Amino acid sequence: QVQLVESGGGLVQPGGSLRLSCAATGRTFDSGTVGWFRQAPGKAREIVSAIRWSGGGYNTHYVDAVKGRFTIARDKAKNTVWLQMNSLKPEDTAVYYCSAATSRLILSRVWDGSNYDYWGQGTQVTVSS
Repeated sequence: QVQLVESGGGLVQPGGSLRLSCAATGRTFDSGTVGWFRQAPGKAREIVSAIRWSGGGYNTHYVDAVKGRFTIARDKAKNTVWLQMNSLKPEDTAVYYCSAATSRLILSRVWDGSNYDYWGQGTQVTVSS
């Protein structure tokens, strides 16, 4: 049974930084996809970033709203994916969820949460002065 455990959320002032982590337990992924989604109150869930890997290569993806501010990375040894969030804005406030697919999704499927197999419990990120 795969479990995803997120951590690292919190309250930060505009312009600040947070690093979210998503640790997978139960299995290791020789190939796979991890996406970070977020959902703000009253809004639909949206993806912000994803990382796909197979063999020794990987690809990272970002939506325009977070490009240049967020960085996604994977620590293979720790079976963990990180989301470094810099220059945070109030509109980044949301519950952030990590999700995992057990295969390297084709790019067109990365953006759709229904293509992921596992989800974490979510971590709150609040950007406010």
